[in-house]
Amino acid sequence: MFKKLNDKNRKRLHRKIHIRKQIYGTAERPRMTVTRSNTNLYVQVIDDDEGKTLASISTLEKDFATLKANIDGATKLGEAFGKRLAEKNITTVVFDRNGYLYHGVVKALADATRSAGIKF
Repeated sequence: MFKKLNDKNRKRLHRKIHIRKQIYGTAERPRMTVTRSNTNLYVQVIDDDEGKTLASISTLEKDFATLKANIDGATKLGEAFGKRLAEKNITTVVFDRNGYLYHGVVKALADATRSAGIKF
């Protein structure tokens, strides 16, 4: 499975597997996972008990289409996602960085979501 992937992506997938052994989302405290590409950012809140996505946001939505996958875009997306979670009465989550390093875009998104009142 990992032979065709480049070394950087292979290492990220191994980190992701290692992290997911420990992180699990419930209805009271769902898992907030971040996925990023060179052009877009995606965030989901997932209840792993039922296997359902409770809320999501991405830079592909019309309201956020002008945002880029950089620190400024991640900050604005995180603030908007925090408001969206507050509307759905989700106050605490488990943060899943999805194998990405907690630095730069991922950190900016997490900090912006925290500043919107979500605890993790």
